[in-house]
Amino acid sequence: MIEATELMADLLRARSDVGTSLIFADDVQIKMVEAIKALGEARTAMVGVHTELTEAKLRLGIRTTLGGVENKPPFMRKADKTAMRDVG
Repeated sequence: MIEATELMADLLRARSDVGTSLIFADDVQIKMVEAIKALGEARTAMVGVHTELTEAKLRLGIRTTLGGVENKPPFMRKADKTAMRDVG
């Protein structure tokens, strides 16, 4: 949504920089506003889905735990000591 609104601002700024009238490319501006509105509605729908899935998780008795991975792969294990190296 941020990128879409920044694009809208750029479009308006470009129209002003070129010195065209306020109604120049009005149809483009209308489509851009509609697209931003659709993005907002999609975001709201996704938040609703997330909320419903959280409620379903709780009804099923699924709980989030703070436990980590039991058998971590070697690249995820902490090194016993840090090796220093020359840089530059």
